[in-house]
Amino acid sequence: MKTVQRTLLVIFLTVAMGRLSAQGKHSEEMVVPVSDPGKPVTLEAKLMRGSIRVIGYDGKDVIVTVFMDSTRREDDDEAPGGMRRINTTGAMDIRAEEHDNTVQVHTDGVDSKIAGLMIKVPQNTARIDVGTVNGGDIIVSNVSGKIEIQNVNGSITARDISGSVVANTVNGEVIVTFKSVDPKTAMAFSTLNGKVDVTLPPDTRANLKLKSGNGQMYTDFDIEVDKAQPKVQTKDEAHFHEIKIDDWVYGKINGGGSEIMMQSTFGSVYLKKAK
Repeated sequence: MKTVQRTLLVIFLTVAMGRLSAQGKHSEEMVVPVSDPGKPVTLEAKLMRGSIRVIGYDGKDVIVTVFMDSTRREDDDEAPGGMRRINTTGAMDIRAEEHDNTVQVHTDGVDSKIAGLMIKVPQNTARIDVGTVNGGDIIVSNVSGKIEIQNVNGSITARDISGSVVANTVNGEVIVTFKSVDPKTAMAFSTLNGKVDVTLPPDTRANLKLKSGNGQMYTDFDIEVDKAQPKVQTKDEAHFHEIKIDDWVYGKINGGGSEIMMQSTFGSVYLKKAK
């Protein structure tokens, strides 16, 4: 019976913050071998705090660099009378686990000392799923496959992508540029506060669904816009009446294809043709 290779690498950092005060940021690196270097790699990485950068490179391992921020201090709450606070050393626990060419990077939930991650992956990826909540932007570059990016308080940038992207944030802009697009996969790009800026190859075939609540929409594609009247939905129930008007713009480029949704509530939407 063939034995399935499984790699588990754990890095546990216990760092005295006073020792790092002169250095600013401290970093540690994990090299994660994959089970089958000849097959595409899947990466999953999630943080509660900190930035994430994913870079495709000409290599076979996944390399995770963890940056620790020594400038973050614990809240200086007033101690009760006659008592003194016991400061922590700023420990951090982050793990990278590999199984069947899938690498999962995660923390024990206490990641307040993490400034961010830089993850190098083989360019031949099957899927990348990354996300953070506070204190950082997400940048993904020079990779292929199915890319999923989630942020809350930060921007999203994806450059030189081959495949498909779903990118959503709340407070930040979304900027994505493609080298090539998977014609069979739907894509979505959205933010509440910020612009959405997507650049596609000129021959991309897509059905578009576009919306900007308090901004404008711009493109240099020739879009076949659906000029049908806005769809109006009404609901009448006891003590409740509702009228809803669909204000999305629908259209096609190059005859249509898979759906591409782009939305910003408080920002403009830009759909650009790659030069």
